[in-house]
Amino acid sequence: MLKGPLRIVAIGGGTGLSTLLSGLKHYARGAHKRPEPGKTLVEITAVVTVTDDGGSSGRLRRDFEILPPGDIRNCMAALSEDADLLSQLFQYRFETGRGLKGHSFGNLFLTALHQITGDFAHAVKLSSEILAIRGRIFPATSSDVRLRATLENETTVLGETKISKSRQSIRSIQLVPDNCDPLPETLRAIRRADLITLGPGSLYTSVIPNLLVAGIPEAIEKSTALKAYFVNLMWQPGETINFSASRHVSALQQHAGRKLIDCVVLNDTPIPAALEKRYARAHVRPVMNDFDELGALGVKVVTANLMSDTSTESRRIRHNPAALAEVVLDLAGRSRAYQNKRRALGLKKKQIT
Repeated sequence: MLKGPLRIVAIGGGTGLSTLLSGLKHYARGAHKRPEPGKTLVEITAVVTVTDDGGSSGRLRRDFEILPPGDIRNCMAALSEDADLLSQLFQYRFETGRGLKGHSFGNLFLTALHQITGDFAHAVKLSSEILAIRGRIFPATSSDVRLRATLENETTVLGETKISKSRQSIRSIQLVPDNCDPLPETLRAIRRADLITLGPGSLYTSVIPNLLVAGIPEAIEKSTALKAYFVNLMWQPGETINFSASRHVSALQQHAGRKLIDCVVLNDTPIPAALEKRYARAHVRPVMNDFDELGALGVKVVTANLMSDTSTESRRIRHNPAALAEVVLDLAGRSRAYQNKRRALGLKKKQIT
């Protein structure tokens, strides 16, 4: 029988992954604190894409030949026990200073540790220990990889920044080079997981790149964990204009080369009219929940109110971290119960024979 904390592997990148982690953190044991009384104990492993080539991460990547630290920094801040001080410090971005302007302190911190250790994954581990984060963070690969997209007009675009700015629809995405391997710790976490989540986040530049790392989709497929995809709330310019929920799932599974998704998590709360109108002026609309098409793909559907209450105030449509965490915990608990039931039935059959 599986016992102990619910084991959750969250795969993605960008603000979507850090939003989910910031909600889950309150249910995890940290170095100095336990979850609040009455809250479920979880073990969190984040697997983060490393293809960013823009902004501070891009500059550090070019100058120091390291993996981009930005998405990993955001995840560290999200899982930090001291959300106020350490998050502010790690997320602090220099506004002036020759060579410093535009860099965040967290990116520089990770870069310095990489220079000391000579190993980016080890630098991430040490940084996590220093910050006493409530979970583990692994780069999807330790290889120096970039994204290449093939567009609908048959042209190719190299680099995440250029891909995101493209106005042509994306046909497929590849890693360059494509022979990169994951960390053994990542495969171990996937194998032991109760729940594996993908998203929310940029489909082609935050979520799918993780599935292009050799061994990761195979490990997910073999894992007995429930696999859940959290669909974005809105279309994303340059990536998913006119994409319904089922098109997101199809793109994920086509790139993985196998059926990975067991269930899809959708927002079922209407976008406030004023916000929807504001986004529409930029030709961006809510992702359509096409239930019939999702059913045809053989995935279960979970719906919930996932939109942040502050969206109206900030005039930006965002996921609610607490709402995401509630769904994750429910799915992880159901998966653990199902796995234990299967193990019990297998034990009985063995005893009978």
